[in-house]
Amino acid sequence: MQPTCVAAVSMNGFMGESERVLTPLDEWCKRAAAAKAALVLFPELVVHGHCTPNTWELAEPVPDGPSVRRLIDIARRHRLVLSAGLSEKERDIVYNTQVLVGPDGFIGKQRKLHLSRDEVNYYKGGRDIPVFDIGRCKVGTVICYDNQFPEIARVLALRGAEVLLMPHAARFKPWPDTPEGEAAARRHSHDQVATLALRARENSCFAVLTDQAGRAGTLDSYPPDHENQPHHAGTAFIWGPGGELLASAQQERVQEEMIVAQLDPMRLARERSLSNYMLRTRRPELFGELVRDQVSS
Repeated sequence: MQPTCVAAVSMNGFMGESERVLTPLDEWCKRAAAAKAALVLFPELVVHGHCTPNTWELAEPVPDGPSVRRLIDIARRHRLVLSAGLSEKERDIVYNTQVLVGPDGFIGKQRKLHLSRDEVNYYKGGRDIPVFDIGRCKVGTVICYDNQFPEIARVLALRGAEVLLMPHAARFKPWPDTPEGEAAARRHSHDQVATLALRARENSCFAVLTDQAGRAGTLDSYPPDHENQPHHAGTAFIWGPGGELLASAQQERVQEEMIVAQLDPMRLARERSLSNYMLRTRRPELFGELVRDQVSS
């Protein structure tokens, strides 16, 4: 791993309005490049929106769809690697996909593996857990609810990941249009997500997390204050390989913002040289129960 400056952008993924998203995404990349970031993480499903009613119509092929081509152009112009979420369609099946692109084009993708709540109405779960070498470091992606399954980050670490990317479109709870209500929702979102620092610590990896931020729209199929409305209080974190906090978003307002941190490879080396480095001391021969079906018919 080389020294790497990373940015996490917490922004709104307006439902079905990709141009309304891609234009400011381009501007955020400009700001990230000015901050010397080499890698920028954007939220889950930011391009097409989270559980947008016409997701099947909006979903695009990867890497040949127009949104991925646009993301590649943005990465090329700003000379950085970026990760962004969208709805992918392959053989008429739709996946919740996070794409990784750089100045030289498409690098790879991660499909969300476990679908939460109403996501099962729109997407099929993926099967692959890839790691990508982007030159400065090796990265793997764990999308939102997938972070609740520690095995995924562990597999990525075993496959060589040094940086875990954690894009979210997390809906923890709605909030009223008052400063107090907004701050309470933001702090709740922050506190819920902060626990995922453990994924960095237990795998001795850097971790970068960002969530959508804002009300992406309103669905007629739910009451206005229902938890499944696409309203995301938002947050962002960057953690070191010991679980230490390197950067985080503010906790008072639901707003779009960017955080930046330098990832020092010496931090990684120190954690992985410890005598109790968990990937060295683990006993996989004892874990067979994890791959047995726990549901009886």
